[in-house]
Amino acid sequence: MELPYAEPYKIKVVEPLYRSTREQREQWIAEAGYNLFNLRSDQVFVDLLTDSGTGAMSHHQWSEIMLGDESYAGSLSYYKMKDVINTLFGMPYFVPTHQGRAAENVLFSALIKEGDVVPGNSHFDTTKGHIEFRRANAIDCTIDEASDTTLYHPFKGNIDLQKLEDVFKTYPKEQIPLCIITVTCNTSGGQPVSMQNIREVSELCKKYDIPVFFDAARFAENAYFIRIREEGYAGKDIREIVKEMYSHVDGATMSSKKDAIVNIGGFLACRDKEVFEKIRMYCILYEGYLTYGGLAGRDLAAVAQGLMDGTEFDYLEARIAQVAYLGNKLKEHGIPCQEPFGGHAIFVDAKKFLPNVPKEEYQAQTLAIELYLEGGVRGVEIGTLLADRDPKTRENRYPALELLRLAIPRRVYTNNHMDYVAACLGNIYQKRDQITKGYRIVNEVPIMRHFTVELEKA
Repeated sequence: MELPYAEPYKIKVVEPLYRSTREQREQWIAEAGYNLFNLRSDQVFVDLLTDSGTGAMSHHQWSEIMLGDESYAGSLSYYKMKDVINTLFGMPYFVPTHQGRAAENVLFSALIKEGDVVPGNSHFDTTKGHIEFRRANAIDCTIDEASDTTLYHPFKGNIDLQKLEDVFKTYPKEQIPLCIITVTCNTSGGQPVSMQNIREVSELCKKYDIPVFFDAARFAENAYFIRIREEGYAGKDIREIVKEMYSHVDGATMSSKKDAIVNIGGFLACRDKEVFEKIRMYCILYEGYLTYGGLAGRDLAAVAQGLMDGTEFDYLEARIAQVAYLGNKLKEHGIPCQEPFGGHAIFVDAKKFLPNVPKEEYQAQTLAIELYLEGGVRGVEIGTLLADRDPKTRENRYPALELLRLAIPRRVYTNNHMDYVAACLGNIYQKRDQITKGYRIVNEVPIMRHFTVELEKA
């Protein structure tokens, strides 16, 4: 008999979860202004808000926590991280930051000015927010196939080369400080970018003399998909694939809270010494000295170890298999999701799930609230709330995809929890025709409103 699959780890520490009643959840979500970010963690049973900083670290990482060197300057933990980044990515220059958006702030402070345009594949919320805060514009060049959740395409995170070249032809080089490739592409459903596309985007950028940077929060998951989906990479070592991916770009920002499996941390890496000289000042100004960048030495050491742990094939196989397990359970209920399933989350198509809720009443947010009420499961809206308003007209931007993201923390929940989540959504799906009203905004901030927005029933 063929042996069944088993996770390549065992559980050492557990944390109790509180089972609430529907009446409690109705009160709590109302008090939170119908914003799931405002809930207390003990008001949530299964927390799929984000996979950022919520994973379970390995025993090797916890060992590094105890070995951390807390020297203000020249910490040995910094040099561990520097060696790993150079070994894995071939990037000789880097600065640590306290998380990914901090790395974006440092890089964009050095490179982006008012009136610039930054092309890429579906920039995520903080990326687009940092660009628009500087009165520049993010231009989405993702392939059209990404907008059809029912269409199978192995690399829905790919950049459309014609769209990208149109940007290069429309705007002068001086207005395009960089191109960003997000791996994997979160906003389009955790979708990977192929090696071929990375290479071709790089060649096009070189033709127009435009630097290209990764938003590399989930680079290892992207490498895994290249290995299993792209011709010529079957059986290839994940770290070899990573090295090849990075050989095509000039630098990268990273939230280490994802594929480095830590609770806090990030970095900015590059090849060019001139770029490094520009970013050093902003690192010191915003984050801290160059060898700690807003992090304790113990966190630097945990990131270094986590980058190695996160590029192990067995770990990635187990992690991505659990995401697919949830996706397949939802499919059994007939629930529409972005397919093929992404690396870190399942994205439910809220437009198809709740067609009777007007788009002006935030379909994905409505579904997220219904899921919380049903079973205490917290997801997050990736749709109109996240898309914010047009900076000029102040009208809502309605993206092609209106999604409920169920982001799965690394090595935290069992498949029994995934069964529970699927059953909750299945119950809602059975009564979806009865859900005809959503929510309206009563308070919001100009940029990245979804974190703090307050809503009321429409």
